[in-house]
Amino acid sequence: MANMKNAEKRILVNAKKNVRNNNYTASMKTAVKNVEKAVLAKEKDKAEEALKIAIKRIDKAAGANVVAKNKCAREKSRLTKKVNQMQ
Repeated sequence: MANMKNAEKRILVNAKKNVRNNNYTASMKTAVKNVEKAVLAKEKDKAEEALKIAIKRIDKAAGANVVAKNKCAREKSRLTKKVNQMQ
């Protein structure tokens, strides 16, 4: 347990950041999964809509420094490529 007041504050702040970062990561992963499900189901319209949402969520996570920028670029590229290859 923390003995100093500033250490107690850091514990509280870190807990808040942890919750926020987990929300960014979870929403990003869910959006990516929705795109992949739509691609597997061969629903192009649904996949394109899900892709727009996924790109927004991925950019939000990158902007909050939750996920590395290169990982975000790679995810967006892979998803876009999958959707574009659909007939």
